[in-house]
Amino acid sequence: MPNWKDIVNEVKELGGTYDVIRRKYVSELSKQTERNVICYYSGWLQKADALPPSFSGFAVNDTDKNGFMAVIHQLDRKKGLDLILHTPGGQVAATESLVDYLRSMFGSDIRAIVPQIAMSAGTMIALSCKCVLMGKHSSLGPIDPQIGPIAAHGVIEEFERAKKEILLNPATIPVWQPFIAKYPPTLIGECEKAIKWSKDIVRDWLITGMFQGDPDVTSKADRIIQELADHVVTLSHARHISAKRAKDLGITVVMLEDDGNEALQDAVLTVHHAYIQTLAMTPAFKIIENQNGVAYMQVVNTANQTT
Repeated sequence: MPNWKDIVNEVKELGGTYDVIRRKYVSELSKQTERNVICYYSGWLQKADALPPSFSGFAVNDTDKNGFMAVIHQLDRKKGLDLILHTPGGQVAATESLVDYLRSMFGSDIRAIVPQIAMSAGTMIALSCKCVLMGKHSSLGPIDPQIGPIAAHGVIEEFERAKKEILLNPATIPVWQPFIAKYPPTLIGECEKAIKWSKDIVRDWLITGMFQGDPDVTSKADRIIQELADHVVTLSHARHISAKRAKDLGITVVMLEDDGNEALQDAVLTVHHAYIQTLAMTPAFKIIENQNGVAYMQVVNTANQTT
């Protein structure tokens, strides 16, 4: 018979009501696909008003690596990975490191599943996978880098416009001076490097992953980069890219609404609803979790919790 400590540990392992329900449906999804499932959820839509504007925990960051290490431990990696993404994006360096780690664990056998939104760095992660499962309600986003809250492309565009107008009419110098003065001396160079960095790593992921072995691999990768990494084309970093648009760009998209995917769509959306309810109704603002109920959770006003 279990003793007091055993009972305490069992209750802790099962978690609260939201944890029990959420883990039940993640487990059912894994059994249906016969693949590992890791859910990566950020609560930026639910917790934005509860945390200061400077809060960076919603984003993809280096702390997430600890969560992925915890949930990948003891998984049968031969089953591959279905990675469910719901994130506003985050740091390019952390994203590159995370993708490198996931590929070292599962090789190229990773599918991204986007039930609702995977923007910016979330889109970069999705493009590193062999395909992206999306519904008509799902969105990806541009991958042009941000320097803090500012689009790197926007900084360069403004600087180039200033140069052009000043060359044409030196009398505009007083108009442009306060705009240019707000930039640190190295900002233009940093923006150029950030743009090249994000383009290069995503192009490499597409060539070695999604389009590996395709005779048109380079042209397909370049078209996606040109469309998603160019601020001039997308106009806004917040722009939502639908599943249809993603397919038109050449991204390998599997539609959840396709014939034969009805059960998979139901299972994915049930998991998604369970996570959104957890983020809305509990202190959790980020959850990384696998089909076995191993979770790394970050909660408001509490230290990181690993269960």
